[in-house]
Amino acid sequence: MTQQSVVAQEEWSGREELAEAMIPLIGRLYRKNNVVTSIYGRKLINQSAIDIIKAHRVVRRIDGEELDLNATKAILDVIETLNVGSVSVDLGRLNKKFVESGSADLTEFVSAELGAKVGQAGATDAEPTDVVLYGFGRIGRLLARILIERGGYGLRLRAIVVRKGSDDDIIKRASLLRRDSVHGRFDGTITVDEENNTILANGTLIQVIYSNDPATIDYTAYGIDNAIVVDNTGRWRDEAGLSQHLQSKGVARVLLTAPGKGSLKNIVHGINDSDITADDKIVSAASCTTNAITPVLKALNDKFGVIHGHVETVHSFTNDQNLIDNFHKGERRGRSAVLNMVITETGAAKAVSKALPELEGKLTGNAIRVPTPDVSMAILNLNLETATDKDELNNYLRETSLGAELHKQIDYIDSPDVVSTDFVGSRRAGIVDGLATIATGKNAVVYVWYDNEFGYSCQVVRVIETMAGTHPAAVPAVKAQAVTA
Repeated sequence: MTQQSVVAQEEWSGREELAEAMIPLIGRLYRKNNVVTSIYGRKLINQSAIDIIKAHRVVRRIDGEELDLNATKAILDVIETLNVGSVSVDLGRLNKKFVESGSADLTEFVSAELGAKVGQAGATDAEPTDVVLYGFGRIGRLLARILIERGGYGLRLRAIVVRKGSDDDIIKRASLLRRDSVHGRFDGTITVDEENNTILANGTLIQVIYSNDPATIDYTAYGIDNAIVVDNTGRWRDEAGLSQHLQSKGVARVLLTAPGKGSLKNIVHGINDSDITADDKIVSAASCTTNAITPVLKALNDKFGVIHGHVETVHSFTNDQNLIDNFHKGERRGRSAVLNMVITETGAAKAVSKALPELEGKLTGNAIRVPTPDVSMAILNLNLETATDKDELNNYLRETSLGAELHKQIDYIDSPDVVSTDFVGSRRAGIVDGLATIATGKNAVVYVWYDNEFGYSCQVVRVIETMAGTHPAAVPAVKAQAVTA
């Protein structure tokens, strides 16, 4: 082995050792103080040493160099000594702000950033809210994974409601939660109690309730009260249908994981979640495509102005299509989803205006379903008010993804080798593919990838947190991005 190889191996071992030392610290802060740590939006909780090193390495695409593990370890040590209360800390952004501040005292800087949270260990901003998943399909199971991952802080997954499909229904439901062909194995342990109809997943006890009627369930009989029911069946999409949930004892509010009809508010988190009021008993989290494109469209409209545009969605097939040719009430959807590209309609372009009224009447849209199980792409073909070029447009969207108000919704990548499967599990609503951007004068074409299952589910959880008032404060605070041309 050459001297260079020895040095490289020793350097890597040192980084592994440092990352391993961070794991229990990250865990303690989360479990004892409800401090959620991340690096530019990439969560560190329950991650391996390799995952932590990779999160630090990703920063090179943002700040031009890898984030030093010693720097984040030092920040974590300070946070622990300050005994802080419930808060969400982005270590990457906090370290960058510290470096740019020129401060020589890390403890003093971090203490100032955390403000009133210092010395508040054990205190929470709000009591945990009970959550019930009505339906347990693709979105329902991913919502369960995310809520279980959070360990009951803020939101407590208490029950799922399904129609009984077989004598061993609960075993099959647990198996589908445990294994997923797209998203992989559940990260943890699952135990089933058939006698009591419960699933225990990483310490979260989930009551399985069998019912065909959303209006007649007594949730209080299971100790569930003032719950938010998340209807992910898609069976009811208007106020009349979804109001049935409010007739059940123990239900306070309802969230629909599909575009709402009529006067229901369609919420895209990061755009119009502030429109949710205490009087709103039923709201919609819109669609996966609407969540993917609306933040990017808002950013572009704020900076350059959108005169009009067309949204073409290249969307993975969904459960409502046929595996092989058979009758379907929808046009073209009866043809085999796994063998064909299928042109179909999408309401996403029109739905954008429900969350972003300034784009009312400015967008058209269409969709092509393709033979992939997850991760879709939206192509935004826009006519802008202000001329720009590829570099300016991309730099703006890149900066938006890093520290602007929409940093939880928009991600950015400029790798020449990425394909759709690389975005499975993305927690952002959409990921701008910078290398694919075309911008000439007042015409621009922007490509946005999105995990139409997991990324959308993360947006849904953010809406639930808003409804419940349980989202922890974020440090460092995000300032509105300047949008002057």
